[in-house]
Amino acid sequence: MITLQCLLEFQNTQDKEIVLNLMRRFSSAMRYAYQRLLEGEKRKDLKKQLSKLFNINTRYSDDAIFLAQSTISSCEERGQNPKKLIFGSRKLFEQLKRNHLTGKRIRKLKAKWKESRQGNLYSRGDKSKQGNLNLRFQWVNDELYLRINTGDRQYIYAKVIRDVKREKDKWIDFMFMLENAYQTNQWFPYSVRLKTKNGKLYAFISIEEKTPPIKIKKDNGIIGIDVNAYPFHLALAFASKDGNLEKYQSINLNELLEANSEKRQYSEWQIAHKIIEIAKEEKKAISIENLNKLPKGKRGDGFAKLRGRLQKWSYKRLLNKIEILARRNGIEIIKVNPAYTSVIGKLKYAPQYNMDKDIAGAYVIARRGLGYKERLPKNYKQLLNDTDFLSYTIARIEDNIAKLKQKLKEEKNEYKRNKLKSKLTKLRKNLKTLQKHLESGKSESSSQQPVNQRKEQVRGLPAGRHKSWQVLSIALAFCCLERSYRDLSPLKRVIVSKDWIAVANRLAPVLGAGTMTLPKYRLLGSEVSEMAEYKYPNPSCANFVQFG
Repeated sequence: MITLQCLLEFQNTQDKEIVLNLMRRFSSAMRYAYQRLLEGEKRKDLKKQLSKLFNINTRYSDDAIFLAQSTISSCEERGQNPKKLIFGSRKLFEQLKRNHLTGKRIRKLKAKWKESRQGNLYSRGDKSKQGNLNLRFQWVNDELYLRINTGDRQYIYAKVIRDVKREKDKWIDFMFMLENAYQTNQWFPYSVRLKTKNGKLYAFISIEEKTPPIKIKKDNGIIGIDVNAYPFHLALAFASKDGNLEKYQSINLNELLEANSEKRQYSEWQIAHKIIEIAKEEKKAISIENLNKLPKGKRGDGFAKLRGRLQKWSYKRLLNKIEILARRNGIEIIKVNPAYTSVIGKLKYAPQYNMDKDIAGAYVIARRGLGYKERLPKNYKQLLNDTDFLSYTIARIEDNIAKLKQKLKEEKNEYKRNKLKSKLTKLRKNLKTLQKHLESGKSESSSQQPVNQRKEQVRGLPAGRHKSWQVLSIALAFCCLERSYRDLSPLKRVIVSKDWIAVANRLAPVLGAGTMTLPKYRLLGSEVSEMAEYKYPNPSCANFVQFG
């Protein structure tokens, strides 16, 4: 769908006031429908109620219910509570609630709030009703007007004011489609929404965009795209049709953080155009993550900088722009399941190719777009079956939890305490995951496929496979990667020669020169952690220990 905007000009003030009154009633009907839907009322019953209560026709009532339901669905997709939604903008509501302005400033703010809350009217398109029944474009004396149905077969005509801004303006295509529809009587549906801004009425027309046939397909390879917050950039991985990595690059996105809303939108389109040009040059399809909801943190979690960065900018918005331009240019776009793409890239491909984990994540997205499934390397499977190694990881996590609890007791700063609490919650979650895996004693089986109750194979990745990658990520992060999750080179030794014991021993505390105390724990050794109260069950493991 594409949306076009135009200004409406009324013949007199009386006509404008009638339309504004209709918009107020429609806005009230939409808010009423929103509350009733949250209470569980059915659409059929609501439709009759709205027409009587707000004196609008049944089609307007149905459109008000449609908007209310769409708003609820949108809130749920973003992970927000629909009951806490404020119509008319929460930002304006909070400013008015403070009551700190006077004179012209408060009057201007109230007018803006009123326009945002009450200035809405919407009518869905209908092919059988000459494009739209309630809000229809008509030619009058070779000029374009919008016919507005105000009820009881009463209509008001508003002149359409719209200049063509550029050669490829979509308004030209819309005018051609409209003129052709009147001549051939072959109508197309277009939805119209009226909104008020600074005392003026604007119409927003949404029509289905005709896209060209797909010319660039994944037969020649694919480009996987991954969006990352730290550092703030796009990672692009180019894969051949057989799934092999050809090359990679990254696009810096820092300019989006400092820009205002309008400039950010413009920059996002520029970046999307750049990616499309790259796809055209390489003659490759594009693979992106199918992101429905992205957690952006919450106030008081101790990660204010990251939360601010995520709140400022929408990952999904840029991916939507890339998708729109790809379809317009005949490039195949494939959306893949985003689950564990970063984890798989970090553990499997980053060590093998000596590349950044973000590029590795983009490479996994590219391979998923081609239809390949990621299996655990053989040595990683063996690691998941090594109970001593997993038990050692559990001991380290328990030690870290004990240390964090001590820090939490000593810390007085509220915000630093929140950050410590977040880390503690994450550690406990990791500990629980490892303990469950260890207790179950089951490793990942690559031959297993998900089935339903009728023993039929279902779509998607097996839950066990995801769980195995999660357990592996936790174990390797605590035992092989120290605090640097960017340097993944130690994992290459684990993948190639399955020598995870030596890699983990590299991080274990040893008895050094000038040290008078014994180490708290040593991998596969006889020492234990006093905090974790853990002891390895196999005494023969001590034969592998080399004391410093």
